[in-house]
Amino acid sequence: MDVDHRPRQALDAALRRLLRPLVRLLIRHAVPYRAFCELAKRAYVDAALHDFALPGKKPSISRVSILTGLTRKDVQGLVNEPSASSSETGERYNRAARVLTAWIRDPDFLHASGKPRALASEGTMSFAALVRRHSGDMPTRAVLDELMRVGAVRRSADGLYEPVARAYVPQSGTLDKLNILGNDVGDLIDTIDHNLQHGGDDPRFQRKVMYHSIDAQALPAFRRLSAVQAQTLLERLDRWLTVHDSDPALDTRDTPRARVGMGIYYFEERLGSPSVRAD
Repeated sequence: MDVDHRPRQALDAALRRLLRPLVRLLIRHAVPYRAFCELAKRAYVDAALHDFALPGKKPSISRVSILTGLTRKDVQGLVNEPSASSSETGERYNRAARVLTAWIRDPDFLHASGKPRALASEGTMSFAALVRRHSGDMPTRAVLDELMRVGAVRRSADGLYEPVARAYVPQSGTLDKLNILGNDVGDLIDTIDHNLQHGGDDPRFQRKVMYHSIDAQALPAFRRLSAVQAQTLLERLDRWLTVHDSDPALDTRDTPRARVGMGIYYFEERLGSPSVRAD
């Protein structure tokens, strides 16, 4: 029986396209090939352990070795090696984002015009009150420091604090932006993988609009247009999600939960490629 090699060929082509911008970033940050290989080994083992476990059976070193092509020795070493945790970063992101979003939307913290109020650090209608209402027991100072660190909040000359951004997106700080890289690209790949497996009966929305030969002089206008309209859509979706969101630390209902969202990104690729000089 003939084997259809087209899916593997398509996957190889997709991986080459996917890896090029990633490798460009790795080279820029002085991550050599060998270090990437070690990270890839860890990813293979983690995926085999957590995503391909057999129902009712404990994962084994031998099965992981078979699935990944790694030696049993390599698998055992990676299983025994503690993996880095990003839970602290994720929790910091979620709480800070929740507070900033509430500041822009909660009527109690808005002027009649809809503009967010400048807040004192303590008091009845203060930043501390905002944090208590929308972030549970998270220390006020920790949330404020985080929002100021990423450039989302500033302190004015009169000592009050005011938001200068409508979303929690670090404007500076390589570590935070690299964390976003892992989260956002990972979410997109998860959605594509889900649609490959379940797109017929349980599709997740995945669309883009793209043209191949846009005049470069028109790009600034499209950047502005897309940014404004995308932000408007995200804020509308955010309002809906907020109504259905609850803090697990405060909500005692024993109901299933899910992390859910919608991501929008702008991309641009200048046409033409440089010739390669032979050494």
